[in-house]
Amino acid sequence: MLTATGGSMGKRVVRKLGWALLAALLVLCAAFLAYHQFLAMVGHTPRAVAEINIAGRRVAMWKPAGAAPPEGYPLILFSHGFTGCGTQSVFLTEAWAQGGYFVLAPNHQDAGCGTGIAHEGALFAKLATTRSEEPFRKPEAWSEATYRNRGVDVEAILDAVLKERSFQGVPIDSRRIGLAGHSLGGYTVLALAGAWPSWRDRRVKAVLGLSPYCAPFITKGDLGHLDVPVMYQGGTLDIGITPYVRRPGGAYDLTSSPKYFVELQGAGHFAWTNLNKSYKGIINDYALAFFDRYLKRTISHDPLSHLLDPPWPKDINHLKFALRREGRGG
Repeated sequence: MLTATGGSMGKRVVRKLGWALLAALLVLCAAFLAYHQFLAMVGHTPRAVAEINIAGRRVAMWKPAGAAPPEGYPLILFSHGFTGCGTQSVFLTEAWAQGGYFVLAPNHQDAGCGTGIAHEGALFAKLATTRSEEPFRKPEAWSEATYRNRGVDVEAILDAVLKERSFQGVPIDSRRIGLAGHSLGGYTVLALAGAWPSWRDRRVKAVLGLSPYCAPFITKGDLGHLDVPVMYQGGTLDIGITPYVRRPGGAYDLTSSPKYFVELQGAGHFAWTNLNKSYKGIINDYALAFFDRYLKRTISHDPLSHLLDPPWPKDINHLKFALRREGRGG
């Protein structure tokens, strides 16, 4: 009698555990599908984007508007965030192209959105196996070896594009190269500017970090000897990254001049992606003016000056800067 009762209880426990396991699996599947949909939204573009193969990498491309300068167009290379893609921030890459820049944006090995992945039917398998090389919550575990493949991507593309004076029919000025990156892409471009000294690429003349993951550089990197202009952009709701930039002794304080920090009121981590509905204009204004200032060398009319001094545009919560020679700061 006792044995039968115990057996019945055991069966009920097994059934309950089975249902609990099934429920957990259903929740995981729902979360995975939601994340898939989220990445599809991040990579969605309102217009078709040209994508080509450069040095074995799939690269989104935006050709510059306007007549070519005698020396060629300046080049901006954009690095996407973790599991993002080259088309994740089209409003910004298009703005640079309209402003007279040749813009390239590769899909790194961790890319999780964009036509090159979804259309090949490999997205689910890729997302199921993609893990950060080191935990983002443990910056002390990161080193110059972490995500080195991303830096290799950028360098291989630059090598291929700059081999001739023109690429895809676009003349390029090899002396005017800027890098921009969001999140892990911000880590990538800061490292190439010299935050990891072994990554330094001296062809880079200006760097824009958009909510950049920079925590490893605060304790182990070399932000103090970048020797190129840097702009950081962050947001008051970007609680996982912007505090590392803004805080005393953080990335901005450690970075060599000239440097800028622009904080957007109410902006979260994905404000710099296609999900952005509110900040496109202000992000474009500062990003374009920064590169115009340092890649087009418009010294007679500094395109940044009117954006630096108060009163700032309404979406700016905080702004500070330090200029090497001009002696201005905020």
